Amino acid sequence: MSSSLSPAALLRGPHRPSWLSPKVFRTEVLAGLVVGLALIPEAISFSVIAGVDPKVGLFAACTMAMVIAFVGGRPAMISASTGAVALVVAPVAREHGLGYLIATVMLAGVFQIVLGSLGVARLMRFVPRPVMVGFVNALGILLFTAQIPNLHDVPWPVYPLVAAGLGLMVFFPRLTKAVPAPLVSIVVLTVITVAAGIAVPTVGDKGRLPSSLPLPGLPDVPFSVHTLTVIAPYALAMALVGLMETLMTAKLVDEMTDTHSNKTRESIGQGVANIVTGFFGGMGGCAMIGQTMINVKNGARTRLSTFLAGFFLLILCIALGPVVSRIPMAALVAVMVLVSVGTFDWHSVKPATLKRMPAGETAVMVITVAVVVATGNLSIGVIVGTLTAMAVFARRVAHLTDVTAVPGPEGESVVYAVTGELFFASSNDLAGRFDYAGDPGTVVIDLTGAHVWDASAVAALDAVTTRYAARGKAVTVIGLNRESARMHGNLSGELTGSH
Repeated sequence: MSSSLSPAALLRGPHRPSWLSPKVFRTEVLAGLVVGLALIPEAISFSVIAGVDPKVGLFAACTMAMVIAFVGGRPAMISASTGAVALVVAPVAREHGLGYLIATVMLAGVFQIVLGSLGVARLMRFVPRPVMVGFVNALGILLFTAQIPNLHDVPWPVYPLVAAGLGLMVFFPRLTKAVPAPLVSIVVLTVITVAAGIAVPTVGDKGRLPSSLPLPGLPDVPFSVHTLTVIAPYALAMALVGLMETLMTAKLVDEMTDTHSNKTRESIGQGVANIVTGFFGGMGGCAMIGQTMINVKNGARTRLSTFLAGFFLLILCIALGPVVSRIPMAALVAVMVLVSVGTFDWHSVKPATLKRMPAGETAVMVITVAVVVATGNLSIGVIVGTLTAMAVFARRVAHLTDVTAVPGPEGESVVYAVTGELFFASSNDLAGRFDYAGDPGTVVIDLTGAHVWDASAVAALDAVTTRYAARGKAVTVIGLNRESARMHGNLSGELTGSH
């Protein structure tokens, strides 16, 4: 949590949380309230996707947010039931029932704890910046397109209400920033629709809100090997998808707030939160990108806002269900539209930026966006984008490899100076760069300016040596650095099966 403290807060001492400051406390409370309201339609929608009762998604949102506030590694990030997780577990609920879904969620939590302990968070270092930019831009597009169903085939007053909500959120901060503009927009639009009796879709139309607290208990499934074989593949998929979205979101918040977070703790915390969520009959989840953006953009920086988002959601559903049900969907659509516009990295698509950016990196960003938008799955887009970036990098580095021949005195020998990185992509055509028939009897391959990275490079050097030997010519390899010499010494002559 210390990563979210300002220098002034640090001077107050390590034992005084920053949210005890009245200003910070007010910001965290109001941000948590806005997020709690925004979670309701999303959680209900994801319950529909998963094929379960709305309360299953709502309870998951409550428990995930409140638990992760204590055990997570990224302050101010919101975890709740999500569309990605809903898509993964939907087949379990549809084919085997709610009990198996809950068991899947709890096993996924166990997998996440194991993966987090094994250091899966360190894999985030292999996600390049173009993929991250593509992830952010795709997120902005998905957040916007997710609102389109709420604007299609609806009563005409919905459109001026959305426009009014956007106007309030744009211009209200010029008057004061003491109260989050999204909260003002939600309250004002609700009062207008109720007072004027305007008939528009409301939160209550999305599904019935629960009227009592969830009861803890184990899933109603046989504890057998057969049950494990049924749920394990789905649980592993859920664990991986959840960690992918969570770690990408954590990295995004790190950059937005210029702070560092503990990704390993966050990974393990996600597992703990999913186990607790399953224990209370929820559908599980992971970091929720849209609601996290709302929270951070409203100034939240501590764990308090995360906890209160879940707590307020519980109170809103159970104690204030009839009131919350009357909130017009237009108000929440306006909030999400503004968030989507603010999330998109507009600088990345400016003509001046695209002109300066290497074509390969632009292609990686575009491919990431295209895959995410086409599949609706952020995790798939990140994986495809990262693999594309690796291919682009390998191709670029391979082209930097060069071979230059320098004849020796009196033409009795020749020295080939090899420069660049020798690996699978660059070593494939290495053997074709030598004049086997025309060279003299003594050949020197100087690797002072090169580095041998893998078995493919060693095999290529062996192929060169073999082809010269077949013509009765001697080859000497010099200039190997320590790592290259170790690689070459261990594998040379061992890759063809003949000694």
